[in-house]
Amino acid sequence: MKKKKVTGIFVLIIFTSILGYIALNMQRKETPIAMEAEIQDTYSPTIAYGIVIDSMQVFKDKVKKNQFLSDILLGYNVDYQQIDQLVKRSKPVFDVRKIRAGNQYSVLCSNDTLKKVHYFVYESSPTEYIVFDLRDSVHVHKGEKEIDVKITTASGTIESSLWNAMIANEADPNLANELSEIYAWTIDFFGIQKGDAFKVIYEALYVEDEYIGVGKVYAAQFNHADYDYYAYYFASDSSADYFDDEANSMRRTFLKAPLRFRRISSRFSYSRMHPVLKKRMPHTGIDYAASTGTPVVTVGDGVVTFARYKGPNGNMVKVKHNGTYTTAYLHLSKFGKGIREGARVRQGDVIGYVGSTGRSTGPHLDFRFYRNGQPVDPLMVKSPPAKPVDSLHLDDYWQLVKHYKGQLDTIKVMNAQGIANL
Repeated sequence: MKKKKVTGIFVLIIFTSILGYIALNMQRKETPIAMEAEIQDTYSPTIAYGIVIDSMQVFKDKVKKNQFLSDILLGYNVDYQQIDQLVKRSKPVFDVRKIRAGNQYSVLCSNDTLKKVHYFVYESSPTEYIVFDLRDSVHVHKGEKEIDVKITTASGTIESSLWNAMIANEADPNLANELSEIYAWTIDFFGIQKGDAFKVIYEALYVEDEYIGVGKVYAAQFNHADYDYYAYYFASDSSADYFDDEANSMRRTFLKAPLRFRRISSRFSYSRMHPVLKKRMPHTGIDYAASTGTPVVTVGDGVVTFARYKGPNGNMVKVKHNGTYTTAYLHLSKFGKGIREGARVRQGDVIGYVGSTGRSTGPHLDFRFYRNGQPVDPLMVKSPPAKPVDSLHLDDYWQLVKHYKGQLDTIKVMNAQGIANL
């Protein structure tokens, strides 16, 4: 009996040892697999233009003057036959004749001594690119880079012009164009004065950490002639627009001026010394000095009632806006596309281009405003506001105003002497 008991214990020990040995070997086999899985989980491939480029050599350059697609690809040993295929396949996607000097391109090659071209990528803009796939079968498609949006601010005081103020304060000067559009109905940017100041909250756009331009302006404060003009971007339902601090639209029935950022060379007067005839005569308009070819737009919706040459007035366009108001645009070099008597135009449509036709000493636009057939000073016309914020969305709008007004109040504006104002 005792002998059987000893034998049983011995068998149990042997069995336990075998199980342990099996378990240990299984653990050894699983460990490298687990480690491999962990390595795979931490691996992050390098991607450019939607392509994994870890196993390729990437060559970047810019298109040189008078350089074509064939010139570039021949330098990377792509033969004429394949280039011809690329040109044909790309036609529905991109016209290779539109490749421009100065734009960047990348050539993605095999990582060996042959350096066989797998992809050619042309950047048509800072955000858009065209991929020419030269692998098994030639394929061409467009792509877009991801745009990073950063909310930033700008501010400054006018010393000479809004454009120069932007540069002096290290802001994008194109922001001046955005503000001129937003305030086109409320501020005459031909009449901004030294000491006027601005604050802006807007989107700065970046691609791959490189600044590419101005996005949407969310809020602005423009101090002109000691009066603060506020503008807030507000979206409701399917529409969006800019409104002031009383919830009225920043748009008006008429634009303040029919062209942008040019000098006023002569104002409305009933006794102006005529520069050609050398005698005092009424000048019932505003002369805007501008380069020949500068686009001229209609200041409001209406119907063209006159579009032809008229003696001393040169090429002239007249637009009837309603039963009360008419505007006229004189000395044009040529008319805008489709501008003829009876044509309907919308506010901002190009109706002509600055010239010096008729009795004129140089290129300029003579802009005239008529109320009930009588000339009035265009700079004195007060235009009623467009549709305000809908009453259903007023609570949301006031919350938005409170938010951005608080941010605008924290922005300091420095003048040329380094003194904070506004």
